[in-house]
Order: sequence, then structure tokens, then C-alpha cells
Amino acid sequence: MAIDVVPPLIAAQLNYLVTQAPFSVKVENMCSGGKNTGWFDRFSLVIPFCLDYIKWDVIYNAVYPLAAPDVIFGAEDETFRPYHSASDASDSKSLKNPLTDWNNRDPTSLFTLVLQLRELYKAYQKKRVEQVDDDRLKFEISTMLSREGIEMSLSSNIDKPEEVKFAVPLLDLDLNKMVAGSTWRHPQKIYLQVIYPVGRKYSSAPSAPRLKLVSSPELKAVFSIDDFRLPAWLDGMCMAEYLPTLEEMLESQIKDAVASIESRRKLIMALAPLFGRPVEADPLFCRKATFLSSSGVFTFLVHVAIPLQFPKQQPSLMLQSSQHFNSQGLPIKSPVTTEYPWSPRWETSDMAERIFDFIVEECLNFKKYCNESMLQNR
Repeated sequence: MAIDVVPPLIAAQLNYLVTQAPFSVKVENMCSGGKNTGWFDRFSLVIPFCLDYIKWDVIYNAVYPLAAPDVIFGAEDETFRPYHSASDASDSKSLKNPLTDWNNRDPTSLFTLVLQLRELYKAYQKKRVEQVDDDRLKFEISTMLSREGIEMSLSSNIDKPEEVKFAVPLLDLDLNKMVAGSTWRHPQKIYLQVIYPVGRKYSSAPSAPRLKLVSSPELKAVFSIDDFRLPAWLDGMCMAEYLPTLEEMLESQIKDAVASIESRRKLIMALAPLFGRPVEADPLFCRKATFLSSSGVFTFLVHVAIPLQFPKQQPSLMLQSSQHFNSQGLPIKSPVTTEYPWSPRWETSDMAERIFDFIVEECLNFKKYCNESMLQNR
């Protein structure tokens, strides 16, 4: 973000929004609205909603920096008119419109406006979904009303049939606190995305909705959503029946994943007496470590990558020479391998010793490989 060419008052508001919003906000398409001002006074905000993104254009006027900005919503949301629509009056009546008493010197002004607009947009989409003439959807919504944090949206497009999307937050767990020492700025969440096609008639055995598990990007360093297998959707099932089973399975695997961090840490600690203190290691998630080793005068690095499913899955190993380089001047490395003795039932110390024993033998083959590569490069 080219903050140095943005008017100072606008820059302060943007910075506060991006750093303090409870969700990740991206700023795109910065440009100047005037030919002679040289200031960037308009941009797009990309805001997460219902496991997708909405884009709003924000237009300030650098010539009149104290004036409130205009906000332009997407073409697909032409009926979203916060603060003005009579049909939405009951929703926004108690809310103070920040634009009517705009204080451009207050760095929190844009932050307050965006958060309020997002809440009004959430209510707007919920109202649209509730007005859909679909018996099954009405029933599903009634069974999920008690859940907090659910977002929903109606997608209507000329090219494809209407469908309703739900973003259902899962697990009443503070995942940030479960991972000791985590520096995540935003709360880590896991959602179930549920997509229903819009129909007109109720079927006694409706088809299963499209389901997908989605997590915060940072959480993938601890738990692989892609490796989680969703439970089967049985005939006649509704979300109220499906979610408890899903959450029970998910909570169990999340706790195993968190416990695996300590198991990985213990492996790195068990490798240290054999290889020496690691020259580099992942101190938080303990997913990798690098050791400096030698065989006679041959020195090399041992890269150990420990998978999330450790100890069910064994670490992958790669050697890197400190003395041999290819024609591009890069250190010669061995192929990544997991072809060494392993059992998840071994004690951590036994695992470390098996890795060490393998490296003792493999480094001789690697040295030969390095020497041959050097000869070929001459």
C-alpha cells in the first residue's frame, strides 16, 4: 500500500482499519481522483464475508479532506442501501450513521464505518435468505438460529441457479490459547461452508448440500483441513443433526494436532545430543530443524521436516553439502527421502537414533553423489 502518497488524515484511518479490524482487510486499486492533487484519495476495500469476499469502493476528496467519503457497493448489491432504505429502517434505526457526523481527524472513523456497514450487510443478506421461497431452507435456518456467528448469503446469477451459502463457525474452543506461544493477530476459526440450491418444492429425501471445511490460513501450520474427512451426510439428515458429529470428530483431531506439536518438539530435542544443537529450528510449531553434521572432513546440513501427522507419518530428510556447489553456484542437495526404518510406536529417543544411524550411512552415498556432480559440472 503506497501510504506515502495518501493524504495524512486518510492514511491514518486506513492504517487503523487494516491493523485493528477483527478480520483481514485488503486495500486495492489506489488511485487519484484529481489530475493536479497528486494524492491517492480513492481505493477498494476487500472484506471477508461468508467465506468469500465483498469489494467496496471508498472515495474521498483530497481537495476537501475533512468531508466524509462515499462508499460504493458491488453491482450485485444494488438493493443494499444502509441508513436509507425504509425496509431496513428497523435494523438501522438505533444505529448512528457515522457519515452524518464525520470526523476525518479521528483515525477510527473509517474503522467504525466499515464494521458497522459489514454488520448491516450481514443483516441484509440474512433477510434476503429468509425471504427465499424454499421449505427446506426455512427449516434449516430455524434449526440453526441458536448458533452464534453464522453468516449467510443469497447468490443469484443469470448464468447459474440461485443458491444459499452458509458459513457455520465450529467448535467453542479458543484455538489461539491452545497453541502455546502463538502470535496470531486474528482469532483462528474453523467453518463449515454449506451450499444449498434454491428449490420451490419440499422433497421427502432432499439431496445433501455441498459441504466444505474452511479454516483461517494461519491454522494450517497446526492442523491440515485438507486431510480431515467429513462425516457422511445420511438421507433425511439436517444440519442440526450433522453438526454435533462433525464437531466431535473435529475437536478430537484438533487436540491431537496440538499434542503433536509437543511430540515434534521432543523429537528435535532428542536429535540434538546426536547431531548437536540445531542451527535452525521452528520454535513454535516444531515442523522443521536443520543440523550441521560432518563425516571426516565432509561437512553437510541435515534438514528434518516433521509432518503434522507425526508420529503417524515419519519426518522427511534432506542433506545439503557445505562444500559442493552446482553450476549455478547453489549448494548440492540430496533428494528428499523417508526411506528409512520407522515405527510410530517407538520411543522418541529410538526414533532419533534410527534417523542418526540412517544419516551416518547415507552421508557416504551423498558425498559420492556430490563428487560425481562436481565432475560433471567441469
